Amino acid sequence: MNIYQPRNIRNVVLLGHSGSGKTTLAETMIFESGTSSKRGSILQKNTISDYREIEKEKEKSVYSSLLHLDWRGTKINLLDTPGSPDFWGQVSDSLYVADSALVILNSEAGVEVSTEAIWKATEQKSLPSILVVNKLDSEFSDFQKTVDMAKESFGRGVAIVQFPYSEGEDFHAIIDVLKMTMYEFPEAGGRPDKLPIPESQKAQAELLQNELVEAIAENDETLLDLYFEHGKLDEYQMRDGLILGMQQREIFPLFCASAGRNAGTGRIMSFISNVSPNPLQRSMPLKSGENHTISPDDSPSFFAFKTISEPHVGDITFLKATGGELKPGDDLINMRTDNGIRLGGLFINQGSKRIEVNKVIAGDLAVALKLKDIQAGDTVAGKNSDLEFEPIQYPDTTMRVALRVKKEGEEDKLANALHQIEREDPSVEVEQSQELQQTILHGLGEEHLNVIHHLLKERFKLDVEFMTPRIPYRETITKKVEARYKHKKQSGGAGQYAEVYLSIEPWYEGMPDRNDLNVRDVQELDLEWGGKLVFQNCIVGGVIDNRFMPAILKGIMDKMAKGPMSGCRARDIRVSVYDGSMHSVDSNEAAFKTAALMAFKEGFLNANPQLMEPIYEVEVTLPADYMGDVMSDLSSRRGQILGMDSEGSIQKVKAIVPLKELDQYTTRLKSMTQGSATYSRNFHSYAPVPQDIQKRVMEDTLQVEEG
Repeated sequence: MNIYQPRNIRNVVLLGHSGSGKTTLAETMIFESGTSSKRGSILQKNTISDYREIEKEKEKSVYSSLLHLDWRGTKINLLDTPGSPDFWGQVSDSLYVADSALVILNSEAGVEVSTEAIWKATEQKSLPSILVVNKLDSEFSDFQKTVDMAKESFGRGVAIVQFPYSEGEDFHAIIDVLKMTMYEFPEAGGRPDKLPIPESQKAQAELLQNELVEAIAENDETLLDLYFEHGKLDEYQMRDGLILGMQQREIFPLFCASAGRNAGTGRIMSFISNVSPNPLQRSMPLKSGENHTISPDDSPSFFAFKTISEPHVGDITFLKATGGELKPGDDLINMRTDNGIRLGGLFINQGSKRIEVNKVIAGDLAVALKLKDIQAGDTVAGKNSDLEFEPIQYPDTTMRVALRVKKEGEEDKLANALHQIEREDPSVEVEQSQELQQTILHGLGEEHLNVIHHLLKERFKLDVEFMTPRIPYRETITKKVEARYKHKKQSGGAGQYAEVYLSIEPWYEGMPDRNDLNVRDVQELDLEWGGKLVFQNCIVGGVIDNRFMPAILKGIMDKMAKGPMSGCRARDIRVSVYDGSMHSVDSNEAAFKTAALMAFKEGFLNANPQLMEPIYEVEVTLPADYMGDVMSDLSSRRGQILGMDSEGSIQKVKAIVPLKELDQYTTRLKSMTQGSATYSRNFHSYAPVPQDIQKRVMEDTLQVEEG
């Protein structure tokens, strides 16, 4: 296996909406480069990228794959990513280590919702990006519409480098305005003939070339002067301008292809090789807020961007070499754990296959086997290094389910399996909820969760049931009440005696002090589940000894942790202890804890208790055609529309919706919009539930207690 210098390496992430043809393009590029003798097919289930059984079954990417090819002495590492929002966690790690992006547009559909979201991610990473209009041989292809949508969505930096001579069933040639050449492809695809541009297309080619030259010249004063002086730029000057414009994200070159027909990929690879940045021209963000420039002259270091585990192999760490040369036997330090690591075998990855190498140079992507205690986002460097990269940011989850093993005694086995899944896919969140008494799995959508269910069954041999998770309601009160409870117990020997008088009232920020009580001490407690408890000691005359106050507070807290109304946690209450009594022998902490708990419970239930539910702020991104259906559906879910916005051809709806109404929402949204919409959600606040829901929750709680 050749060892490439950083200047001859390109790390390219393939991005696009599901069905845009990323995997087919990757297969064609590998085949066209001669790196593989056979071109894989999704339908024939033999692609290098989508090699896992679940991907063959679904006929689409579920995981990101690391591939490579050699194009005329340049190593191009390809990171093929899923297009479905359910698997965008796999996109996050690939974006982090890529130095440029190939954004695939489906000429049948133009710029789709997922493409918009992915484009924002490239903006956040300031990632130089190339656009590829794919599937030009489709009978529904519309190149001009796709270009118009791209310019509307991505801005005036979209610069046409190629356009099709014809499209649809007659697609057979691409006109390149940078080279001012027409590439005509044989029926079976492959290497094209280079021909003069036909007279019928010359005017269009010259117009687009002028637009390209002007776009290039605008970003470089030297080139602008040359353009004004000579009225044109030569190919090499244009290439230099494209390099600068791409790195500054001022220019987004647009190319043509039919990956299925093997048409156009060679020219794209040449452009990547000649124009796209190498790892030395990019930087990676450090935790310190500064940027790290990759250099082969530094001491050895790497960034772990993904970990997986395979049978008979064990842990596999995907890494980007960020300094020096990595070699088997190198002793390094995991900067997160401060533990030492010795590198074993190093490999270049090609889908499911790995090729061993004796070193990996800064900027290259590779894998290492059996590294201990490594997880995605770890920086590994020399003993005296202070290098530590910013962690990878994964998308927020949008769907949750509760898990239950069907076979008793396998709870620990489930916990271990979920830990491994969470380690391999950090976009998964596993919550062991003591409050709800459930194990809750958070994911990016129904498909994402179904893949995890498949993993639990096939890989970990667990029979697991997915259930609707409980809602983490909160309880509070709406009026002030007085409550009293006397706890008296005598059963031979030492007895128990305690009596407390409580004033219980709703708490809110800035509420006035109690002037009617002799407040001796105030404790303002921030509750771990949100909200506050304000506890006031108003005892005079020593009717309750001060040493019993912590026990009284403990009794109140215990009941707030499992609320009197529904068993859910209570919040935002002020409790004042203003009277009571004790016994010189029979009073103790346990007695006062019980008395306080019972008094608080009784008073709470008489204080017009109110059940509160979690409300989430939701943002739905969708094509305009589905706006009416989506807004109507949100209203039916007790949603309140906050506003609407548009970005190009894509619409956005913001609303606040109760969490209870968001169960299975991703599935419903996908059904309503034929898979073209996405949504995100973030916790907003707690709000009172309607009385019918409160009554139902209380009845359900009573049934559980009686059961």
